[in-house]
Amino acid sequence: MQQFAHPITPCRVAALAGSPSARSRSAALLRQALRALPAADAAPAEIDIRSLPAAALLQADAKEPAVARALAQVQSAELVLVATPIYKAAYSGLLKVFLDLLPPDALRGKRVLPLATGGSLAHLLAVDYALRPVLAALGAREILDTVFATDAQFERDEHDEAGGWRPDAAVRERLQRALAGTAATGHAEQPPITAPRPASVDRSGAVTAAC
Repeated sequence: MQQFAHPITPCRVAALAGSPSARSRSAALLRQALRALPAADAAPAEIDIRSLPAAALLQADAKEPAVARALAQVQSAELVLVATPIYKAAYSGLLKVFLDLLPPDALRGKRVLPLATGGSLAHLLAVDYALRPVLAALGAREILDTVFATDAQFERDEHDEAGGWRPDAAVRERLQRALAGTAATGHAEQPPITAPRPASVDRSGAVTAAC
């Protein structure tokens, strides 16, 4: 595993926000997922990729301090939440740039929960056939069922003066189910997933590290 010169306090949970927008639905989905975490995980490492130095990301400079810290936080976590909007049948380019900087075994031994948003359910296949194989290639021990939400499954958050979003009750319930079994259970080795599983969807419907 690649070693970084910027020591961090390990967090059990790392949360990656892959949207280039400050008030995106995928970021709202990620925030709701963090609220659904067990109480013991009240201080996850929140990594807003858009706030990392753009030049360092584009030049693949993994030694830039903020980028190195974010990469190290992902590698030190046990559970990684990965949130992205789906554009033109692909996860965000911003997320791809960051994932490309991770070493090949960066997610080995970890659980990963993909979170995605899109204009319609037609975008869901992009998670199964584009994002999940990348997470598996990075060695994820277990890739949890994707929580995908369409634009119509969000409402304006009346408590957010900046005009942010909030997922509806059905999406919040799916987040609770997805995270229900993620309490710390140790680091027992299991074979990495090598093929995507179908996502679970309800068809009814900058480095900011706290550790």
